[in-house]
Amino acid sequence: MNDLTGKTALVTGASSGIGRAVARTLARNGVRVALTGRSKQRLDQLAAELGPEHPVIPADLAIPSELDRMIEQAETALGGIDILHANAGLYLPGDLIDSDPEQIEATVQVNVTAVFRCVRRVLPGMIERGGGEIVVTSSVAGHQAIQWEPVYSASKHAVQAFVHGVRRQVSKHHIRVGALAPGIVLNELWGAITPEEIERQVAARAGLRCEDVAEAFMFMITRPANVTVRDLVLLPADQDI
Repeated sequence: MNDLTGKTALVTGASSGIGRAVARTLARNGVRVALTGRSKQRLDQLAAELGPEHPVIPADLAIPSELDRMIEQAETALGGIDILHANAGLYLPGDLIDSDPEQIEATVQVNVTAVFRCVRRVLPGMIERGGGEIVVTSSVAGHQAIQWEPVYSASKHAVQAFVHGVRRQVSKHHIRVGALAPGIVLNELWGAITPEEIERQVAARAGLRCEDVAEAFMFMITRPANVTVRDLVLLPADQDI
């Protein structure tokens, strides 16, 4: 297992859910983490918990100029980015005919375009530093088209194709690129916001904790240099997918 002490990371969507759990886990393992998301209040709360060495950079990734500023500030604050967790995303369920076109565009902007831009922006620095780790939060919906969330599924299919193509382009620079694809995760997205509800569904084997996903993320980035985890799909034991 690779030692991460002294490494730096940028985690998007760190204000809640999977991103927050990943940021906490990285910090516990000696990584300086740039915390990004739309809610400055939540990011400040997380930074107060983790320590002042973890910079807070609020940004709305649906706005290209905000994304560019976020990357620049993170690279300046950290002295470079060793690890990128492109995690921020929107969820859009429902029948296409009932969907708001503006919500469709926003979902594609955050789930697809912003991921592409984030990865593109960190690559030059990683190449200069001699390597890096990039993990994109995908979904089981990226591995099959799910009928009750066709727009979301399409956005995650795009992410899967992107990850597989870019991985082969940058492996020669010792940059590993992988997709982390969970099923149902018990967080605000699924309406599970109390510890009691989360533990009830965990006991029923109906959902994953955000911490379960963070552990899978850590597994991916700590493999020996000769190992790449291209895709890691994890499901609740009883999710019928």
